[in-house]
Amino acid sequence: HSMTDFFLLLKLAGAGDELQGIKRGIIEMADSIVINKADGDNMTAAKLAKTEFSRALHLYPDKGNNWVPKTLTCSALNNNGVSDIWDLIKNYISITKENGYFQQKRNEQNKYWMLQTIENTLKSDFYNHPKIKEELKKQIVLIGENKVTPFEAANYLLTIDD
Repeated sequence: HSMTDFFLLLKLAGAGDELQGIKRGIIEMADSIVINKADGDNMTAAKLAKTEFSRALHLYPDKGNNWVPKTLTCSALNNNGVSDIWDLIKNYISITKENGYFQQKRNEQNKYWMLQTIENTLKSDFYNHPKIKEELKKQIVLIGENKVTPFEAANYLLTIDD
């Protein structure tokens, strides 16, 4: 979600996990849910899944971007509904660019990735420092022997300089 302009959740009907995504919070992130393989014997299940997901989307609070997440069906095999998905995405981009949300989200994503880069670099530099590698092993042993607390060990490791 932190890397995309439009979050499309692609689902399969009848896979037994129609609403399991709610538990993981992924539905809340979706700008649209598309039920694929809506063809042949799977058409009824796809329509049912579309109805269930449409209901589920209405349980979540408004995202503040003037966009109401939509649920569609498609058949990539038969090329049915694919152009509708593309039209939906273009509509989303148009609405969110017009109301400023698109750029706001991009700015938030850029800040997020800057902070993630800093955090990852600091962690990498810390754990790859030769003295930290050596002392970390010692502190883990001391914690295991109840000679230091995890907080004392962490504070010690964080004060090590070159």
